[in-house]
Amino acid sequence: MIEFAFETTIIEWRGPAPFYFAPIPEEHVEAVRRAAKIASYGWGVVPVEATIGSAVFTTSLFPRDGGYLLPIKAAARNKAKVTVGDDIAVKMTIQAPVPGSRFER
Repeated sequence: MIEFAFETTIIEWRGPAPFYFAPIPEEHVEAVRRAAKIASYGWGVVPVEATIGSAVFTTSLFPRDGGYLLPIKAAARNKAKVTVGDDIAVKMTIQAPVPGSRFER
């Protein structure tokens, strides 16, 4: 497991429904990329546990334009009282695949 702490700004990606993300700062991208070689369960996505304010949630980073985006679930946004354009502090831990799961390599 690898832990990160950083500040970033919530962005919105519009599709059929809006999605909200925290871009991973450039200074952490290479470390995430190295960890993804072990932790990714396919398609380059990386399982993480993230904390924003009092909201703790699990999700998966996914690669985008040479970096990574942390999806911020509605429940986490509501609990932390954050939205698009807000600057946030994130604590994030890359999770190893669970032994015996279909995601284990």
